[in-house]
Amino acid sequence: MMADPRPTVLSVASECVPLVKTGGLADVVGALPAALAAEGWRSRVLLPAYRGLLDQFRTLTPVWEHGDLFGGRGVVFAGRHSGLDLLLLDAPHLFDRHGGPYHLDGDDHPDNHLRFAALSWVGARLAIDGTAEGWRPDVVHAHDWQAGLVPSYLRYAGSSVPSVMTIHNVAFQGIFGPDQLDAVRLPTWDFHPDALEYHGLVSTLKAGLVHAHKVTTVSPTYAEELTTPEFGFGLEGVIAARTAHGDMVGIVNGIDGARWNPAGDRHVAAYSPADLTGKAHNRRALLEEFGLPEPVGPLAVVVTRLSHQKGVDLLLEALPGFVEAGGAAVVLGSGDAGYEYELQQLTQRYPQSVGVRTGYDEPLSHRMFAGGDIVVVPSRFEPCGLTQLYGLRYGTVPVVAATGGLRDTVVDASPENIRVGTATGFAFTDISAAGLAESLARASAHFADGPTWRRLQAQAMATPVDWGPSAQRYASLFAELLE
Repeated sequence: MMADPRPTVLSVASECVPLVKTGGLADVVGALPAALAAEGWRSRVLLPAYRGLLDQFRTLTPVWEHGDLFGGRGVVFAGRHSGLDLLLLDAPHLFDRHGGPYHLDGDDHPDNHLRFAALSWVGARLAIDGTAEGWRPDVVHAHDWQAGLVPSYLRYAGSSVPSVMTIHNVAFQGIFGPDQLDAVRLPTWDFHPDALEYHGLVSTLKAGLVHAHKVTTVSPTYAEELTTPEFGFGLEGVIAARTAHGDMVGIVNGIDGARWNPAGDRHVAAYSPADLTGKAHNRRALLEEFGLPEPVGPLAVVVTRLSHQKGVDLLLEALPGFVEAGGAAVVLGSGDAGYEYELQQLTQRYPQSVGVRTGYDEPLSHRMFAGGDIVVVPSRFEPCGLTQLYGLRYGTVPVVAATGGLRDTVVDASPENIRVGTATGFAFTDISAAGLAESLARASAHFADGPTWRRLQAQAMATPVDWGPSAQRYASLFAELLE
């Protein structure tokens, strides 16, 4: 049998749908391989084998092992799941434990720096040494701080395998003390501001930014924002330097067009831009699920992490005016306990207009995007955002803060944009409760104009939101590195 001539990329990440997810990172890691395949690239994804994850596979093949992986034995198993070629790092002393990937009962696992340094170290060794099957990647793609040390380990080993570092959210940086450098197998001689040092500490994200051959982030606007103190979280100097050298690029995320498609979504009644009958059915079903009567105005959906970054405080301040004007809102999310409490208080204050579910519920999120009229994303900063992309795909018109990827993907319904047929949502530049309230009022006014609203829905649903164009840019970047 002839060897497959296609180039290969190894993605190293801490989560990947459908196996483990805490946020949009997992969606990206799970969807990009299929999109890259259409561009002629083969992908494998290296993930930690968290508790119970190996049980989800029928067949696993050991392809790499090491007797002393940061305090215990590590074995990499190869397997396939949901069309993905996966490499699973089984290191029970690091990953077989209660809690989520990063936390237990709200507190970080105290050895997170060791856990994800081990993941990064294995990713680098797979690139350098290959697997027992004889497989080696041509390019390594590291995602966020959890894989930030992959480029560093490659550099320190003198490897010629090129690496790409993607920032999904610069606010999370993988910080630990320099006293742990030996423990994570990093050289103390490189602990200085031009390499590993970050304000007297070590940042795995900074290490990746310094040592990767190319750096990407998840939207062009966010790439620009990251060079400023307001958005750079202390790394703006490093990012500005990489930008000045032409090593930084913003590539908007896409969504999995098969999983997120109202015409074939198994969680909802089917519909299409040509026939929105199913969407009306989904709207009625969603209101019934939350125990709400039919509102006069639009039904707003919010699917979010409950945090300051996501603008939940702005939402709490703006929602009363929106529902008092005839709108209704349903919220799905978890996070800050104070926000959870305040949202529940809103349901008590407006029991006929506001519904809340706390936690993570993937099928419910599909029903919400299919049944809502608008999706609200008031983030103070948003690297890319997938929520507004789901809204566009499902004809659930986005109301967003004009920042990061939200600004890049939603065209505001100004009179001119409506006239020329480019409007797809409502964007507010005054990122405040007042700015959000004004956009919600504009959305409500347009919702009352049936023909205009249907045109907005059609334009939203016609927006390209799948991975095709972005996968082409990643494939070109990888090919450039091989050249």
